Amino acid sequence: MSRLIVVSNRVNPPGGKGEESVGGLAMALAAALREYSGIWFGWSGRTTPMFTGQLAMRRVEGVTVATVDLEQSDYDEYYNGYANKTLWPLFHYRVDLTAYDRTFDEGYQRVNRRFAETLRPLIEPDDLIWVHDYHLIPMARELRRLGVKNRIGFFLHIPWPAHQLMVTLPSHKALVEALFDYDLVGFQTPEYVTAFQEYVAAEAGGEILAEDRVKAFGRTVQTGAFPIGVDAQDFAEMVASERAAKTYDRMAAHTVFRKLIIGVDRLDYSKGLEERFLGFERFLADNPDLRRQVLMVQVAPVSRESVSSYQEIRGRLDALSGRINGEHADLDWNPLRCVNRNYRRDELAGLYRAAKVGLVTPLRDGMNLVAKEYVAAQDPKDPGVLILSRFAGSANQLPAALIVNPNSPEEISEALKRALTMPLAERIERWRALFSNVQGEDVGAWRDAFVGALAGDDRFHEASALAS
Repeated sequence: MSRLIVVSNRVNPPGGKGEESVGGLAMALAAALREYSGIWFGWSGRTTPMFTGQLAMRRVEGVTVATVDLEQSDYDEYYNGYANKTLWPLFHYRVDLTAYDRTFDEGYQRVNRRFAETLRPLIEPDDLIWVHDYHLIPMARELRRLGVKNRIGFFLHIPWPAHQLMVTLPSHKALVEALFDYDLVGFQTPEYVTAFQEYVAAEAGGEILAEDRVKAFGRTVQTGAFPIGVDAQDFAEMVASERAAKTYDRMAAHTVFRKLIIGVDRLDYSKGLEERFLGFERFLADNPDLRRQVLMVQVAPVSRESVSSYQEIRGRLDALSGRINGEHADLDWNPLRCVNRNYRRDELAGLYRAAKVGLVTPLRDGMNLVAKEYVAAQDPKDPGVLILSRFAGSANQLPAALIVNPNSPEEISEALKRALTMPLAERIERWRALFSNVQGEDVGAWRDAFVGALAGDDRFHEASALAS
């Protein structure tokens, strides 16, 4: 098969099972690159006084990694600016937090051009190029301008917004036009494919040629839904590791006579943490007979600290958790604990295994792999219950979870009570249905479906049929 070149904003080289927890994108790409030979290219995470385009290349766990440093202005305008202050809030339906600044757009275009110029010498004629996420939408356009004829695919890890929201973005048509320099554009769910096609038809004067093809700007692009998964078998096996076992024992001892409710999310307004806390507060108020029987732990590593909206959410969560504990705590017990730090993947596996309830309630999420990891980590003989937001992409695949509207404290409260009192037979039945999907539509299936479609493999049509 052709060599695969993966392009992403950050390059987190795949490490061993003892590595700290990293995002779903990094874990999925690591799995893809272990299967296919090739290169992982992107930003090193470091800044330099002046951009040089100097490549740093190394081999990590059998993967060739190529990274480049960015100028501080690139970081400010491209990453903190257009990516995280403009596209991220807009694509997560937070128009009120979306910042529009011409310098952000200029930095975004500049970095994509620099990435393309740096990557170009590494590309061989038969390579397949797989570009990831909202940071790099113009990447194919810049590569085409440099004469690259290879097949290039793009996968969006976050939601694609309704076209009524998309049009609030200045130069929205130019951003969408850049996607038509790709051969394949992939989304997490059929809903996001439809939203993209509706924009093309309504705003770009385009035409939907078939279920998986749209035409606009004089070009045709293939589209499809490719729901990302986790390495279910690897995660299930990780539960048996020494560190996972120690974490499990520690939490089991700490919650003796109590049931652990776990939430694991990056500190972000899209994750619905405030709404989740309010739902838990309602549960404590509505169920005084159950409240001393539970402990909720929210793991929320801090990210993007230089963006003001992230600083504000941390303050609001601190105040809210303080209020909940002040109202409901006893001398020997606080009902809610919020921890702002990262944990290793094996530690998270043990934490998930110890939790009787996995509470995953984002306001809007491309997929949400925490839900799938929680399912993979459960004890088949005594599994916990997954409570999942209807607005997470994974809700399409995991209907056996307790599906809730995260904006409703009452729904969260009722789901918590149901989960905590659910009979063993029902818990097992639901878990089996969940695990069947997590295992069957894992990261390998996602990888093979997308790369197969990009290479022109007929398996794409089968994968698209399954996804829809």
